[in-house]
Amino acid sequence: MSGTPPTRRVALLTLGCARNEVDSEELAARLDAGGWEVGTDAEGADVVVVNTCGFVEKAKQDSIDTLLAAADTGAKVVAAGCMAERYGKELADNLPEANAVLGFDDYTDITDRLESVLRGESHVSHVPRDRRELLPITPVERHAAKVVVPGHATVDEHTPAHLRKVLRRRLDSGPVASLKLASGCDRRCAFCAIPAFRGAFVSRDPQELLAEAEWLAKSGVRELVLVSENSTSYGKDLGDPRLLEKLLPQLAAVDGIVRVRASYLQPAETRPGLVEAIATTPGVAAYFDLSFQHSSEPVLRRMRRFGSTDRFLELLDSARKLSPAAGARSNFIVGFPGETKQDVDELIRFLTEARLDAIGVFDYSDEDGTEAAGLSGKLSDATIKRRYAKVVALAEELCAQRAEDRLGETVEVLVDSTDDGEIEGRAEHQAPEVDGSTTLVAGDDGVDLSMLRPGDLVRARVTGTEGVDLIAVPVEMISAAPVTR
Repeated sequence: MSGTPPTRRVALLTLGCARNEVDSEELAARLDAGGWEVGTDAEGADVVVVNTCGFVEKAKQDSIDTLLAAADTGAKVVAAGCMAERYGKELADNLPEANAVLGFDDYTDITDRLESVLRGESHVSHVPRDRRELLPITPVERHAAKVVVPGHATVDEHTPAHLRKVLRRRLDSGPVASLKLASGCDRRCAFCAIPAFRGAFVSRDPQELLAEAEWLAKSGVRELVLVSENSTSYGKDLGDPRLLEKLLPQLAAVDGIVRVRASYLQPAETRPGLVEAIATTPGVAAYFDLSFQHSSEPVLRRMRRFGSTDRFLELLDSARKLSPAAGARSNFIVGFPGETKQDVDELIRFLTEARLDAIGVFDYSDEDGTEAAGLSGKLSDATIKRRYAKVVALAEELCAQRAEDRLGETVEVLVDSTDDGEIEGRAEHQAPEVDGSTTLVAGDDGVDLSMLRPGDLVRARVTGTEGVDLIAVPVEMISAAPVTR
């Protein structure tokens, strides 16, 4: 006997948004350092960790279903992530199939937690609390606080940020990766529970971000997607609310990175300087992921948000004056308490004039702990469903029309996959997984399709559409992916 301990296998299953994906890769790095074999396949794993989503009811149900399916594999099952943090002991009491429910404070000791689970020891789940209360009210004082913030772990705080080891282990080898700018949110939107379990807004050090971007580039990443709960607040707690405008060109200049995409922009905080930086900086996608939620002023005020149809149209117009082909997407809530037929008509006016490339529509439902759950003026389920169906149908039609507007355009496409002879990628206005894709097909001249690989950036001419998706002929190689990964 050599005395070598047996290999322990853990599968990390990630649900929800790209921010959760970054958190999972932090957990993967910690577990890898602790001697675990880390993967994403539950079959054959000793422990399955489900990084849950707690955003809306459907996401929570998906998390429960995934936990139950993981239990069927015979592995030990651990719930982590937003739903686990949001409900803690309540989730543990109601889901005996989970061997442990871990909160964010458990992340730094994840190896010990999983070893305890393997030994059959019980874990006392946390009682949820409002994580905003863990940090000072004044943003610039927050970095001195010792609070666990997923995706912000520092290996050695005494080492300069750009020299620190990156606490992250990639769970896939694709050419696109998320880079977390910040966590938490200081806004008080009436429908949203996220700040209560994600905490107050905290930015990451820009030098740390640049170091992580370089590390990602060396692993084969070609596009960085900047994520947070509110990217437009980046830097306010570091003493510079314009820090994102300065960071974007620095990230775009990282060797190997060909595209940087900012996401999760709040319209009320999207300053002219930031619009200009996104629309005109070489290597930064002219792409505006704007969280409008509605466009009727009365509804927005009840949501504790700001704006109107005309102000939002002016914001989009300011971007398109700088970059006429700029992409834009947003999400909207239909059926918010107090919403009238006139409010819906105003939303339809905005959608019709906005020329958005992608539109997400949610039907309103009460969320635990939100102000909106206690508002008067609740609409009937039938009314909400009817309005939701109407807006979804319109959104699909408008987005298909917007795609058709791009016929004949030349777009820059990053190749994502070349499976079974089908070459799929995304143009600047197409974010991963949410905004459609571009299929590259052979043409009379230009790039040989058989030579294309994931990570290549090509210039292509749009020749067809299928809903929001484009069909394009590559005409020029802009930047070939490195041969070695």
